Amino acid sequence: MHAGARRVTMEARKEERMTTIVKWAPFQDLDVFERRMRRMLEDWGVAPAPIPAADVYETEKELVVELDVPGYEEKELALEVTDHTLTITGERKAENVEKEKSFYLHERLEKRFERRFTLPPEVDTEKIAATFGTGVLEVHIPKIELAKARKIEIKA
Repeated sequence: MHAGARRVTMEARKEERMTTIVKWAPFQDLDVFERRMRRMLEDWGVAPAPIPAADVYETEKELVVELDVPGYEEKELALEVTDHTLTITGERKAENVEKEKSFYLHERLEKRFERRFTLPPEVDTEKIAATFGTGVLEVHIPKIELAKARKIEIKA
């Protein structure tokens, strides 16, 4: 066997030994762990209820809270403000149909939920307005105009 043939054989063996490099994604592992824990808790009957997704954003004039509440009607939702804390609750009647079902996966909102949002001090909690449409509750909280700094003359 000459040297050229031997070199090709060694390179082929190196290629056979190379393993595939897989990028480690720790949050993907946590997602799998969370799903397994939820299944275990569901088996025991103590799974935490899912809460509706929310977006909170600020514009120049107001703070807006958007809450996804599909399947709820306007009359089943309630808003309350206490000490700069906005509480949104939803409650609907129990459906008897669920007794006939055997769920493989149940991620929809439960019969009751509650979300709390701490509001910043620069909003006017007396003038909150809410609208509801296509499964989205929008809460508009206007900002208070802050007092502008003024110069004070010092007298001798």
